[in-house]
Amino acid sequence: MKMIDIPPVWLLLCLAAAWAQSQYYPVLSLKHPVTDLLGGLLIGGGVVLIAMAVVEFRKWKTTIIPHQEASALMTSGIFAKSRNPIYLADALILTGFILRWDAVLCLPLVPIFVWWIEKRFILDEERRLRSKFGVAFHRYTEKTRRWI
Repeated sequence: MKMIDIPPVWLLLCLAAAWAQSQYYPVLSLKHPVTDLLGGLLIGGGVVLIAMAVVEFRKWKTTIIPHQEASALMTSGIFAKSRNPIYLADALILTGFILRWDAVLCLPLVPIFVWWIEKRFILDEERRLRSKFGVAFHRYTEKTRRWI
C-alpha cells in the first residue's frame, strides 16, 4: 500500500515517534510545569495558525492540498507574515507535543521535520507558484519570509 504523501501524515509519524519515546524510552526529563505550559502554548498557537490559514484558503478559493496547482497567490492575512503558516504550525505542534510528553530525545525531530517538509513540499510548491505567478510571486518572496 502506498503511503499518502501529505504533510499531516509526516507530522503524525513524528508525533507517534515522540509519543513512543516518551512511553517506552523515558531516559532524560525536562518535565516541569513551565515546559507543560510552553508545550500547550505551542500546540495552541499551531492550531490558531492553521485556522487562520484555512480562512485565507477559503477566502481566496484555492487548494490547500500540496502537489496541486494553486488558483491564487495568497498574500493577505497570515500569509503576509509567513509563506508557509500551516507548515510552521505543524512544527510548533510537534515541538509542543514533544515538550508536553517529555520526549526529550525526539527534539531533533523538529529540525528534521522542517528540513523534510521544505525539501519534499515547499520547494516544489514555490517552483509551481514562481512558474504560474512570475513577478508577483518574486515580489511576495522578497517581502514575506518562507517560515517566520
